[in-house]
Amino acid sequence: MKKARLPKDMEPNPNSNFKVILGSSSVARKKILADMGYQFTTMSADIDEKAIRKEKPEELVMALAEAKAEAIIPKLQIEEYNMDAEPALLITCDQVVVYEGNIREKPSSKDEARHYIKGYSGGCAATVSSVVITNLKSGIRKGEWDKVEIRFQDIPDQVIDSLIEEGNVLNVAGALIIEHPLILPYVKEVVGATDSVMGLPKALTERLIKEVL
Repeated sequence: MKKARLPKDMEPNPNSNFKVILGSSSVARKKILADMGYQFTTMSADIDEKAIRKEKPEELVMALAEAKAEAIIPKLQIEEYNMDAEPALLITCDQVVVYEGNIREKPSSKDEARHYIKGYSGGCAATVSSVVITNLKSGIRKGEWDKVEIRFQDIPDQVIDSLIEEGNVLNVAGALIIEHPLILPYVKEVVGATDSVMGLPKALTERLIKEVL
């Protein structure tokens, strides 16, 4: 694996001896990582996610997170890391929703998003999220996935219509944003960590960070 040097404007975390780059443009992931106390910069991976297919959701999210890491690393200024005091960690992620055994990624249209959300009404869905962390200095990479079940009360049609018109649900896996003020009142139960549903499981991320250092 090539070693890379992060952009010069990237500052080390004040409470840690390593730097962090988040390979995602997700607003939710940025917020979660900031809430965890990390300072970081972000880069996005321009990959054709549809070109990577796996039958099992766990295998798919892991393959996509690793592909994102491989796409981002060449964008960084290539340089040996042995002159740097601190390592730098690249965090890449992916998520799908599983409903009635079917994998759901980002909806391709408003109609598909509406179909997705109507299906959740009074039912149950699950998110499968992956986290892959690459130590850019040592080349060590660790990754794992996390699954959370969400049970819903009946969701009124007018709430679904409002969500669709707003448009944010078109940008997330399965058109599922449980923290959204419109949908939150209809979330009956979350079996697992809410931050995992939002795209970045905190406990898993912290553990993987320790494992790659």
